[in-house]
Amino acid sequence: MPEEVPTKPLTYEIVREPGVAFVKCHGRLTAGLTDEFYADLKEVASSCQLLTLDLKDLTYVDSMGLGTLVRLYVHARGAGCELKLLHLGKQVKNLLTLTNLLATLASAEEHGITVA
Repeated sequence: MPEEVPTKPLTYEIVREPGVAFVKCHGRLTAGLTDEFYADLKEVASSCQLLTLDLKDLTYVDSMGLGTLVRLYVHARGAGCELKLLHLGKQVKNLLTLTNLLATLASAEEHGITVA
């Protein structure tokens, strides 16, 4: 029987338009998966004014994933880019609430940004 190739635990698509970028995340943002994610999005945040992360299909975030979101937020602010989170799942929202980061990383929907 052939071996099944495991699916990548974290995938994301980046859509860029002038001044803005939209990232749709899938899977789990956990230790061991955060470095590439951060490096890719750090570059994106350096070249746009608004970076929106759609977390609808992100099923789990651990402490390393949370740290990566915070690092990305800090980098984006320093680069003059606004970082917004969209479609927070229950686990992610609970984690952000527990760590008092929900207000800082407010969802884009609360600011009138919607995705068609």
